[in-house]
Amino acid sequence: MKLRIVALVFLWGGALLADEPKRLLFIGQSPDGHPPTTHEYMDGLKVLEDVLKPVKRFLITTVKADGKWENGPELIDRADGIVMFVSEGAKWTSSDEKRLAAFQRAAKRKAGLVVLHWGMGCKDAKPIDDFLALFGGCHGGPNRKYTVVESNVTPEKAHPIAVGIEPFRAKDEFYHHLKFVKPEDSVRPVVSVEIEGTRQTIAWSWDRPAGGRSFGFSGLHFHENWKKPEYRRLVAHAVLWTNGLPIPEQGLPVGE
Repeated sequence: MKLRIVALVFLWGGALLADEPKRLLFIGQSPDGHPPTTHEYMDGLKVLEDVLKPVKRFLITTVKADGKWENGPELIDRADGIVMFVSEGAKWTSSDEKRLAAFQRAAKRKAGLVVLHWGMGCKDAKPIDDFLALFGGCHGGPNRKYTVVESNVTPEKAHPIAVGIEPFRAKDEFYHHLKFVKPEDSVRPVVSVEIEGTRQTIAWSWDRPAGGRSFGFSGLHFHENWKKPEYRRLVAHAVLWTNGLPIPEQGLPVGE
């Protein structure tokens, strides 16, 4: 049995090594004025980078996209996959025409797109449509809803991203009643929680109509939640899935 397990691990790792590397761009920012231990973008991306180290096919570049971030479009153009963990990201994506165009080119070449927490947000409604066309979901507009709640978190077992993730309990500031691209049934729920008496999708996946995959997770307000293996596995699996790489049958090892 031990030899069989070793063989499976070797074959899985070998499959990842057999093809060209996937160039991932992790986009974070400095803390945005929220209380310490919340919206810790760069520290969160460092956790994710460590979790994904065993996936040798990934070449990860992590950047702090503060200010004008003038070389951003060039970095986006070189990326096969992008993870965005920034402040008011839907607005930020559209705030620079060259930046938005670079994201649109990334989607056109079928890059994997992942967005976390406030990275999917905007206070104004104007950026929503452009953002939906990239990521499939958005926490946007003056009617957006968010709640700090401790709740049972339920993964959708049929979804490959949820492999190896059992139901668990978490306290987080979840964005809910999210806006989704039309038709809404093209977006698949990955994780849901009960908020205000209704079951709400707080993580989704989207096979984009023109090709390529997108994923969003509205949790991770509190940096402490990166300690949960379920959170680490969820986001790591999302990176694998959006980049078209296999997810191990028992889930990616992420530590305890």
